[in-house]
Amino acid sequence: MNKALVIIDFINDIVDKNGKIPSCAAQVSANHVIHNANVAIQWARKNNLPCIFVKVGFQSSYLELPHQSPMFGKAQQYRALELGQWGTEFHPDLLVTEHDMVITKSRVNPFYNTVLDSVLRANAITDIYFCGVSTCWAIQSAVRDAHDRDYCAHIISDACTSATEQEHQRSLAMLSRIATLHQAKTLDM
Repeated sequence: MNKALVIIDFINDIVDKNGKIPSCAAQVSANHVIHNANVAIQWARKNNLPCIFVKVGFQSSYLELPHQSPMFGKAQQYRALELGQWGTEFHPDLLVTEHDMVITKSRVNPFYNTVLDSVLRANAITDIYFCGVSTCWAIQSAVRDAHDRDYCAHIISDACTSATEQEHQRSLAMLSRIATLHQAKTLDM
């Protein structure tokens, strides 16, 4: 069994209260989600597991932006999720280094049109541990896709959140049918 940790969308525009679309900022802060993600990152590094950081973002031209999308359609108008800007930098409290792999996605699902699956298969990964935001969008999309690609999916539930606790818990309840739920503090350190 080969494991990897995939950390999704802990970028300033989403998780910082000063971001352009801070949908998860309040829950991230209240529930110490970045701290818990860092516990998971330290666990992965201690066990020599790859840490793959994923961020959503668009080039300054926004050519890859799905303009008809209710979720992303107005990003260009507000200059949100623009690559190379503060909003798409990882939150400064997140333990990401210049040596970590970073994958940029232009949709909710981190597998869609990215190298994520290729990297996982090249490293014979069988088990993927996910954390990030939001549970009801990116995590749910990633876990469902990972399941259908025959990976064993795991969610570090206290290192994820959504705009509300209710959305977070509802997503975890659904995903528990296809993924194993863990707490950062109880990972096999």
